[in-house]
Order: sequence, then C-alpha cells, then structure tokens
Amino acid sequence: MKWLPVKILLFIGLYQSVFAADTVKVNRPATAAQLNQWRTDARKALFIPSPAPAVKPRIFSSFSPMPGVVVQHVTYGTQYGMRVPAVVYAPTNPKGKAPAVILVAGHGGDKATWYEVYAGMLYAKAGAVVVTYDPIGENERACTHQHEAREHDIALPGAQSPARMGGLMIGDVLQAVSYAISRPDVDPKRIAVLGYSMGSFHAALASALDPRIRALVLSGGGDLDGNGGAWDSSTKIMCQGGPYQALSFLPDKGAILYALHQSNGTTLILNGLEDGLITKPNHLDPFFSDLRARVAAIAGPKAPLLDYRFYPGVAHRPSWVNTDAFTWLHTQFHFLNGDALLAGGTTHIAEWAAETGAHINKGYEVEEREGGIRAVGTGFPALASDQLQVVPTAEWEAHRDQYIWATWAKQTLQVQGLPVVLPVQGGTTH
Repeated sequence: MKWLPVKILLFIGLYQSVFAADTVKVNRPATAAQLNQWRTDARKALFIPSPAPAVKPRIFSSFSPMPGVVVQHVTYGTQYGMRVPAVVYAPTNPKGKAPAVILVAGHGGDKATWYEVYAGMLYAKAGAVVVTYDPIGENERACTHQHEAREHDIALPGAQSPARMGGLMIGDVLQAVSYAISRPDVDPKRIAVLGYSMGSFHAALASALDPRIRALVLSGGGDLDGNGGAWDSSTKIMCQGGPYQALSFLPDKGAILYALHQSNGTTLILNGLEDGLITKPNHLDPFFSDLRARVAAIAGPKAPLLDYRFYPGVAHRPSWVNTDAFTWLHTQFHFLNGDALLAGGTTHIAEWAAETGAHINKGYEVEEREGGIRAVGTGFPALASDQLQVVPTAEWEAHRDQYIWATWAKQTLQVQGLPVVLPVQGGTTH
C-alpha cells in the first residue's frame, strides 16, 4: 500500500498550488449573517453533520481518586454511529450548576495522559465538570487498544478523507460539549475548551464552529495562519494539514476562525519561546500582534481581543494547569474553590511524576518541556491505567466496532465509492 501516501501528497500539493496566494485580509466587521454563513460552510467542508448525532450517554462506573473529586467512566455518541470513551471528573458535592471544561489532547495523547489526569482533578477540585476523552485512533478508540497508537495519521485514499478525519476529530470536541451540556450539574453558559499541540488546532476550530464554547485556552500552538502556511503544510496530513486546507475558501482563514469564536467568547494562547513548532515558522509576537488586529477587524470593536503570552526558556508543553491559565479561567468562570487553590501552592511536575510514578513521554520530562511546569494545586495522585479504562474489556471486545478507527475508515472509503481495503498497520490488515 505504499502508493497511499503518494496520492495524499498529490492531493495536498494540488491544494497548495491553488491556495498559496497571500492572505486576503478582511478589513471591516463581519455581519452576524456572514459569521453564520462561514460557520455553515466550514462545517460542510469538514463533513460535520447537522443536526449533530445524539450523545445518549452511558455511565459504566465511578470512584473517588481524592477528596472532593469523583471520576465517572462514560461513553457518548459521535459521528458514524460510533461512541467516545471519556473519563469525567466532577466535584463530589456541587453547589448549583458548575462550569464545564473540555480537554483536547496533543498528538499521541489521550484521556490517560498525565496532563489530562492532572487537569481533570485540578479543575474538578476547583468546582468544574471536566471531560477528557480518547481521540479517534488512540487508546480505547485504537484497533490495537494502545496508547500513542496514532492511527489517525494513517493515510487513506480519497480526496475527502483528510477533511473527514479532521471533521471527526473536531466534531468529537463538539460532542463533548453536547455531552457536558446534557448533564444537569453543568451551566451551559460556562463552557471552556482547553487544547494542547494538535489539540490546540482541533480546539480552535471547534470553538469557531460552536458558539456554545465561551472560553478557549490553547498551548503549544494556536498560531492559525493563512493559505499555504505552516498548518496547511503540516506533515500530519490526515489530522491537521488536509482539514485546514479544506477551509481555504475563507479569505483570511486564521483570523476568521478566531473571529467566529471571539464574537461570543474569549481566548488565551500560551506558548514557549523555545518551542520549535512556533519559532520555526516565525510565529512570534509580530505574528500574533498582527493576527489579533485582523481578528479584531472582523469580530468588531465589542469583541474581546485575543490574549496571548510567551514564556522565555520554555519549549513545547501544555500550560493549561499553570497559574496564568488557571487564573484566567477563574476570572472568566469564578470557580467555587478557585481562590483556595491559587493560595494553596503549586506542584513541580517533574518532581510530582517521580513521586507518584506518573508517566511523562520520553524527551518531555525535561525542565523546558512538560517536566518544568509549575501546576496549580498540591497533593494530587497519579491514576493507574485500569482506573482510566472506561469500557470493561469484555464489553469493548464485543462492541469494538463502536469505538475503533477502522470503523470510521471503512465508512469513509465506502461513502466515497472506493474499495473498502485498509492499509496495513502493525502487521495486520483491518
């Protein structure tokens, strides 16, 4: 199947040759009708269905990992008749309706990745309902049922396949929002999405397409650029490059996507000055300053400005849990226990991982990356893999087609009229 990546690359090259022109700036505020039309067109380009699939949540089990926090093992519906396994963190004794926080993992991450677990407990302790889930092709949504499986990178034939993959991954963020809002303990007017690295891309696009999302925090990314730029050129064709190219009909797509969110929400972007994913395309202060001005021109004078910050000596890392991110979200949502957590000290993540046995991916445990994060809160445990498995093994084996990447891939090929033969992955044909 060596020809598959070549066909995808030819598809990408065609898009780049057509859309490599300079960004066409939009210099006046967009009307509500124009914003809605851009949203509608973007959803269609990414094959995100309307109406959305029913979430129909199912709770398998629950436990308390620490005082004040309960963990629930939940699945809910998404596109293609599939279900999403999610670990949900909630306050043990909520007082009134709580804000909801949706976490979107980076490339190779899932609901069992350390930063999802820590952030889940942190924001639940603060008083929020936190939804963490497996992206398609990872953990319980991988054919191999493994962490860091990255099956969403597998190239499929078909001109629509990359956009459909991106549409599923972005749509899964929207389904997490729908699930959260379906809960009686959640305030539908206080919904935040936090995205890291690849997750920053999916979170930013989801927030553009869903006005229910009121606050957005991005780390290790957020530098949405124009046609022919770094995101169009991503080597992650299926989950990033192809989906972003599908939106190249937008005249200033990076600014328009943020303006769609800023028209009814707020954004904080946190990046390190040593992060090659930001510095190599030279997406530093001048880039973000110009982006903020273009977003403001489209969103109008009443919309809040993009808030972005850079950290010297810091490389690629998820800064959702640091004091800046927590304080910013606390200001937006007024967490019940936010002040107490801010006054209670911080945790050095490298030391926490050494003490608790929490796993940080090799190369990311260093000080300038994830190991150096000073996270809000103290005394959080690490959770074992079996505590973070949502669907019991026998149930998963009996209904694996509801969860795995291969189900999406087969339907995607079928709908395009292509042979339903999947590429070899890990020595087996799916």
